[in-house]
Amino acid sequence: MNVVMIGAGYVGLVSGACFAEFGADVVCLDKDEAKINALLEGNIPIYEPGLDDLVKRNVDAGRLSFSTDLESTIPAADLIFIAVGTPTRRGDGYADLKYVYAAAAEIATYLQGYTVIVDKSTVPVGTAREVHRIIKKTNPSADFDVASNPEFLREGSAIGDFMRPDRVVLGVESERAEAKLRELYRPLNLMEAPIHVTDLESAEIIKYAANAFLATKISFINEISQLCEKTGADVHSVAKGMGLDGRIGKKFLHAGPGYGGSCFPKDTVALIRMAQEHGVSSRIIESVVEVNASQKARMVSKIREALGGSEADKTIAVLGLTFKPETDDMRDAPALAILPALVDKGALIKAHDPQGIEEAKPLLPDSIAYMDSINETVKDADAIVLLTEWNQYRGLDLAKIKSMMKGKVFIDLRNVYERHLMEEHGFDYTCIGR
Repeated sequence: MNVVMIGAGYVGLVSGACFAEFGADVVCLDKDEAKINALLEGNIPIYEPGLDDLVKRNVDAGRLSFSTDLESTIPAADLIFIAVGTPTRRGDGYADLKYVYAAAAEIATYLQGYTVIVDKSTVPVGTAREVHRIIKKTNPSADFDVASNPEFLREGSAIGDFMRPDRVVLGVESERAEAKLRELYRPLNLMEAPIHVTDLESAEIIKYAANAFLATKISFINEISQLCEKTGADVHSVAKGMGLDGRIGKKFLHAGPGYGGSCFPKDTVALIRMAQEHGVSSRIIESVVEVNASQKARMVSKIREALGGSEADKTIAVLGLTFKPETDDMRDAPALAILPALVDKGALIKAHDPQGIEEAKPLLPDSIAYMDSINETVKDADAIVLLTEWNQYRGLDLAKIKSMMKGKVFIDLRNVYERHLMEEHGFDYTCIGR
């Protein structure tokens, strides 16, 4: 089966490599010549555990290739996945679909034989039908169907999510399109992965609804953490007690500095805009977004309070910059809201992150110093702020870092450590909801 992936970014590259691993012949197309040249040279432009080996293995096997040339690749395709960016449109919060629609118009010209065009990007309701309209207008004689196959990849564990999915969602309108997609996903039959077949509109909403619900769980437990702090309760214990209820589940009930990343922030806002456009209420999701923003602001106050009421002229060692571990993604990371506010009030910040420094530099104040090691970061610091729970930060030599610091404040915004342990090592320990 010949598969073309339009877009060699995070979703396109991971999906393309995984389809090649299934045995398909995959070409990842992208207009960015620098990105394609890097991939042709064996350089992966993003950090995702295991992706470099997966790409190399399938390139060597001749199942995965990269190109900028639509004309030579589109005609032979059985399935064409549109996996381009859909960022939040500046000014109104809608998903910006210009790249999706441009891709549809460009591939339409070269279609030959029956082809399934698949929206892999996260797109609002009605996008698949608009893609169909654009292709039909551009190439009236084309034999094709448009389908929706949303991705559910978590950064840091994307390959496992693709190979062992909770479900595969197929939004289709014809038996031919369903058959093509089922054939592509046939290797998942061995593990009996559920394949949910539905209509186009339902498939498009499923992705947004799922992400909004998970974001709701995060904002909910963050709001509960504030009540825990005021009453002396332990948010860890509260979350565990909630999560043991099978109707609720334990995942995404971890108090922290707020959600970020490529999906939750833009998808919640896009869902609100969709609801507004169709004249329906979205008060729960609006509250989720509001709570998340206030949680990030609250972290600044928490740090300031731990430092005695002022961060001016204090050296703060920041451990972790990315929105979550095992990724270099800085999109909507809590660090982007927290660190500039501290710098504005005179804080001197030294930062460390295993993968995110190069991504962080253009997004954060120039005065921030970036360190190559944890030891360099904590040396002579008045305080440590643990901002991202990378594994490197879970087993710190507490006695050693305490001896290297000038102060003794440790602000754990991910609740990695236990209070009694930190206080035994002489730290003034601050965390969330405990």
